[in-house]
Order: sequence, then C-alpha cells, then structure tokens
Amino acid sequence: MTNTAFAPSTKPLYGRILFKISGEALMGPNEFGLDPETVDRIARDIKDVVDAGIQVCVTVGAGNIFRGVSGAANGMDRTTADHMGMLGIVINALALQNALENIDVDSRVQSAIRMDEICEPYIRRRAMRHMDKGRVVIFAAGTGNPYFTSDTAATLRASEMNCDLIAKGTKVNGIYTADPMKDKNATKYDTISYMDVLTKDLRVMDATAISLARENNIPIMVFSIREKQNFVKVLHGEGDYTIVKD
Repeated sequence: MTNTAFAPSTKPLYGRILFKISGEALMGPNEFGLDPETVDRIARDIKDVVDAGIQVCVTVGAGNIFRGVSGAANGMDRTTADHMGMLGIVINALALQNALENIDVDSRVQSAIRMDEICEPYIRRRAMRHMDKGRVVIFAAGTGNPYFTSDTAATLRASEMNCDLIAKGTKVNGIYTADPMKDKNATKYDTISYMDVLTKDLRVMDATAISLARENNIPIMVFSIREKQNFVKVLHGEGDYTIVKD
C-alpha cells in the first residue's frame, strides 16, 4: 500500500502534537479486535505527519478489546475492569508500534504500568528526548490508575509533553450539535469553546479531560481518521475539522 505524497500549500500549524485514537478505530470493518489493514493505514498517516517535521506522541484506547466501564456495568469490580482495559491499551500500542516500524518510523512504547520485557516505563524526560530525536512515542496503559479514561490519559500526557495540540481522530469529521449518524439535522461546529462542550454535553471527551485541556490551554482538534492522509492535512489547516479552544 502506498500513499500519494501530500503537498501542503502552508507550513504545519503545530510543532508537537498528541494523537488520540480510540481502540474502535483500529477495528476497521471488524466487530472487535485489530484489523491489520486499518492499523497499517493509520501508521502511514502518522508517517506523513512525522515526515512533515511535526513531533508526534500517541495515546490509544482499548474499546476494541475490553472497556472497563462496560465490564464494571456487568458486575465486575471497577478497578479490576480498568486494569484489564489498560492491558488492552498495551496490546494496541504494540500493534501500532509494529506497523510504524514496518514502514521505517522509529517509535517507542512507554507504559504507565511497568512491563519492562516488552516496553519502556513511562518517564517524561525520556519521552521528550525521543520526540526531539524524531521518534513517535506511544503512551500505553492509560494513566496507570483505575477510574481514569484514555481521554484523560491523552490530555495528561499532552500537558506533560508540552504539546501544542491534541488531535483526536474519530469516525466523523468534527463536532456536531448531535450525533450526525442518528440526526440528519445535526450541524457541525468549526470552533467551539471548552465550556460549551461541557455545558452542551457533546461528549467529545470526558469532562475531566476537557477540563484539564482547558486548564492547560491545549486546543483539541477533532477530525475524521477514516479519510486517508486527512491527519496531515488538518495539521496544515487544510482539512475538515473542529477546534475546541477558548
């Protein structure tokens, strides 16, 4: 699989970004698990961004493997369920790392829960040094604590890494007044404030994640990851997306 090179008409708007991708995005057309073709395509989209000179770190979810909240709702202890979800994130992170290295993108997985045989422990300064050297850092195991979502982990790591932006790749091309898959009258926001996201209960990310992004003044970009090369386009201001900021 090869991508036709994207030739931007502008310079990248951001120097260092955190890419947040859900576990469900890695399923592709499947009902669960990992779709190799989809993982490879997303890896190539990340390569486009790296090749544009943007420093990239990544957080992934685990909804394609196990969702802690769902497990708890079915009677499982919430802490145990969340720990299982964190292990699912590590699986996804390793799969993405493998796909990146298959296309010659140097990457590192850093886990909030130590598992030294398969990945590095999360160390902030080491992660920043990796990015300074052009490596993609994939943060795994969430925050390492139960009761916190992968959205919150994304905002926390973006704050720690001094990122200019959180780019959230979803199945739709931005934030709408309602779910556009269910409501044909839903309209898209080009820009929206953090407080409006919270008060309108738009559920782009959980409330803790939105509040942390607002506190640290990190804009959130929501765009469609399903469109090939859309990732690099939106970081040049040329794609279709919504920005959350004050």
